[in-house]
Amino acid sequence: MSDFLNFLAEPIALRSLWACAVIGFANGFVSALVVLRRSSLQIGTISCALLPGIALAILLFGFMQLSILIGAIIAGLMVGLGSLFISRTGKADHDTALSILHTSAFALGYIILVRLGLQQKVDDWLFGNIMSMSDTDLRVAWVTGALAVLSITILYRPLLIYLFDPRAATAMGIPSRTFSYGIFTLIILVLVSSLQAVGAFLTLGLMVAPAATMYLLTDKASHMFWGGGLIGSCGSVAAFFLSYPLGWHPGATIIVVLGCIYLLVWLFSPKSGLLRRRVR
Repeated sequence: MSDFLNFLAEPIALRSLWACAVIGFANGFVSALVVLRRSSLQIGTISCALLPGIALAILLFGFMQLSILIGAIIAGLMVGLGSLFISRTGKADHDTALSILHTSAFALGYIILVRLGLQQKVDDWLFGNIMSMSDTDLRVAWVTGALAVLSITILYRPLLIYLFDPRAATAMGIPSRTFSYGIFTLIILVLVSSLQAVGAFLTLGLMVAPAATMYLLTDKASHMFWGGGLIGSCGSVAAFFLSYPLGWHPGATIIVVLGCIYLLVWLFSPKSGLLRRRVR
């Protein structure tokens, strides 16, 4: 116990704890967009498409944190928005276009990293390493999260109309195409800000589980946004305190904790839990 308390006094531990709270809330808040759009698998493929941007940034500029961040954002936007554009201008549906672009981009990124001799770093980018987050990483996560929460709050009413009925939104004069591209851009920015904490593979759980849990508890969209943020933040902080004494990977522990919370709510939710339905 004393070792754990001494660890918490270290700057790296405090920075990681703040990162859990900030990144968990931002992802949990934005996860309502993913759940309401029913686009969880699409977001999962986009998160893996960040790797080629990282690889190209290292190839061109070396290990510069800013260039790696920008490279990941550009790669995510190119795959996410590119697949949306291809599906709107061709015969392929969005899922097909996204699958082709994301697998091709991931393969290219892996080839580049192998040629650069960086196979060992791949694990950090795929599964995260929250203990290696710098003050700059934390500030980027905070600014990105604040931007996401502020944007969604300001555009809440037209955004909600678009999410539930895009055709009605267009008829009311809401720019549906702009909202579609904007939502993807916002999600990609939050994904990139979480990359250092939970990695490209695990970030899907952080981006889906909080709002999915709230969906079992409420029908109100506003509760899904703010409740998802609280679940994401509290679950991530709890995982941080569990990971050290258990010796588990912090990023993986966050996803396990959020998954357990979802399963518990799925079983015991007073609104739509499995046991509640069985009793009825």
